[in-house]
Amino acid sequence: MKKSFKGDFGYIRYRRQIGILRTGLFLLVVLALFLSGLFIFGSSKNYLSIIAALLCLPAGWSAVNLIMFMRAKGCSDSSFQKIQENKGGLLIRYDEVITSYDKNFNVAASTVLDKNICCFVEDDSFDLIDLEKHIKKMMAQNGYGSYSVKAFNKLDDFCLRLSQLERIRQDKSIDPMALEDAWVPGTQETAASVLLSISL
Repeated sequence: MKKSFKGDFGYIRYRRQIGILRTGLFLLVVLALFLSGLFIFGSSKNYLSIIAALLCLPAGWSAVNLIMFMRAKGCSDSSFQKIQENKGGLLIRYDEVITSYDKNFNVAASTVLDKNICCFVEDDSFDLIDLEKHIKKMMAQNGYGSYSVKAFNKLDDFCLRLSQLERIRQDKSIDPMALEDAWVPGTQETAASVLLSISL
């Protein structure tokens, strides 16, 4: 299983696999401790049962985390290939689940360039306008209120926008990856990092 970081293509799939392994391991340890205590002491009133009960807390947390990633939808392989062909020098982040109080927004891909935020969505369970408003609100709270946000649910439209942003990037000689690499901890996050930080 290849390690995947937040924003990488395949991140949701990786987190599911990790969640299944971690939750299964916790449950096995809890069960083994409880049954061992029962076998050794002949009663459930023993220190092994107490340890097993305490381990139910991280097991529960792991199960909830797993359920969230099981419900999440990442970028499809075909969309990923087409986006890669059209991204040019843009920094594209994949498999983001942007959270809000009311709902979670599955964003297949996103990019940030020159006060423009552009998202591609393959999940039709929510309104794109709600996603745009939520991102705009979260960006404004982090000092990026002047950014425009546009979400697309058609891959061709998203790729067309990527082509337009790539021309802007070339005209202004912007290197998105260099901007991310130049960020100094303790200073204001870049707009692209803020977008990534508001997702699972």
